[in-house]
Amino acid sequence: MTDRIQGQLRTGQNMLRDAEDYGRVAVLLGGGAAERDVSLNSGRAVLEALRVSGVNASAIDPKNDSLEDLTQFDRAFIVLHGRGGEDGKIQGYLETIGMPYTGSRVLGSAIAMDKVRSKQLWQAQNTPTPAFVVCDINADAMEVASQLNFPVVVKPANEGSSLGMAKVINSDDLQAAIEAAANFDQQILVEEWIEGAEYTVGILQGQALPAIKIEVANEFYDYDAKYQRDDTRYLCPCGLSPEKETAIRELALTAFSQVSASGWGRVDILCNQATQPYVIEVNTVPGMTDHSLLPKAAAAAGISFTELVMKVLDTSIDENLENSVGAMYVQSGVLGYEQLDKELIGGV
Repeated sequence: MTDRIQGQLRTGQNMLRDAEDYGRVAVLLGGGAAERDVSLNSGRAVLEALRVSGVNASAIDPKNDSLEDLTQFDRAFIVLHGRGGEDGKIQGYLETIGMPYTGSRVLGSAIAMDKVRSKQLWQAQNTPTPAFVVCDINADAMEVASQLNFPVVVKPANEGSSLGMAKVINSDDLQAAIEAAANFDQQILVEEWIEGAEYTVGILQGQALPAIKIEVANEFYDYDAKYQRDDTRYLCPCGLSPEKETAIRELALTAFSQVSASGWGRVDILCNQATQPYVIEVNTVPGMTDHSLLPKAAAAAGISFTELVMKVLDTSIDENLENSVGAMYVQSGVLGYEQLDKELIGGV
């Protein structure tokens, strides 16, 4: 399996031979989102790997640096997690200035970041995802509770790293969880809890990497389990039969494509006790820290961290920015962005 994946990744993208051919690369990291600290850690690791590979790379932090500085660069490596970096905004800005960048285009970034829109697309295309209700802080908790079976998961519709997320086992605690999630987003997703195992599948250049099973000491895979605890276990091989692992990797590729994501990313999947898989979400700028899952999956496929970073950088090469559907959506206001300028990006 490892040799096949490596071969597909080598032939699936036109690699640039020399580091200098990439030009000067801006590593976009940090930003003003709730996931800033994780982004800084990811960005530093990416920056070091690029420099080890001989790439002329420098860090740009939209919170502290002017985006006008990007005029000194030839392409951007986006490692901004969460709002402003993973929702199509920085992608739209880069397209308006004609700068190639890594990962999903504007449309794919915006949809994948929005958990509600993603789930609506999956439902429309018969892709399995847990039942859900959308609400806000003014919702009647009893009305929401009447539409779902407990336990449920409450989460902000547009946030990452499990921020603002809570498991609720009865209707008495639902209102408090909704109010807590509202600290991160006006739109709240209440989703049926899937009792079973959690898996994640990395996507790289159109290929699904080996699945990873996540085992946590916490109630669920929350921010603490992701970035701070040392007892979270990541199993790869994941323990599924070859047939079932192939099935969830194919499901991950399908779900990734259905939200118009591209280049690289990660798809989170829950399997119930009967191993029926349910797609939870797509991450278009996954973590690149020592706790992160995409580097672990790449390593299982025989791809070092430095090689992974270079392959992600290659996703900035063959995209046609001028004909990007996502850029047209943003410019027409369909995605709700009033303007694309440095103030919008820098203030996120």
